[in-house]
Amino acid sequence: MLDLVGAGVVAPSASQVAEAAGVGLRTVFRHFADMDALYREMTEAIEARVLPILLRPPLGETWQARLADLAERRAQIFETIMPYRISASLRRFESPYLMQDYRRMLRLEAQTLEAYLPETVKADATAVQGLGVILSFATWRLLRRDQGLGVEQARAVVRRMLADALAALPQD
Repeated sequence: MLDLVGAGVVAPSASQVAEAAGVGLRTVFRHFADMDALYREMTEAIEARVLPILLRPPLGETWQARLADLAERRAQIFETIMPYRISASLRRFESPYLMQDYRRMLRLEAQTLEAYLPETVKADATAVQGLGVILSFATWRLLRRDQGLGVEQARAVVRRMLADALAALPQD
């Protein structure tokens, strides 16, 4: 499943998974109760890849510099998880597990962002929401997949949006 989705098959079937693994369909379902179980396993494997990036202490003397570091780390993480998150998104409206995981990821994005912000900025809910959009997976996916930008172009757009937003915020 990881190989298929990583190669661009955004909605692999159980039979495709079985064929790629070189096993029968029954063997797949002996190991995994359903497709959600496959997605759970895939989520765990991908999270293990990105956890070291996510847990790295923020770099920078100021909260603005640490937020810029967060943007760079998110670019790395989002680039790694993109095919898997797109695949899961296609099924999340049919799967309580995938919808729950999607909401968990949105909460994690918001909580991580808020941990970097001073109270003066947190008091401005509109600013926090705007920063959340700039630094979101949805924005990264839009730039990379929908607009077809390269990684460095997408990073430049995010850096610019972030710098413009930060310029309008209290600097303390």
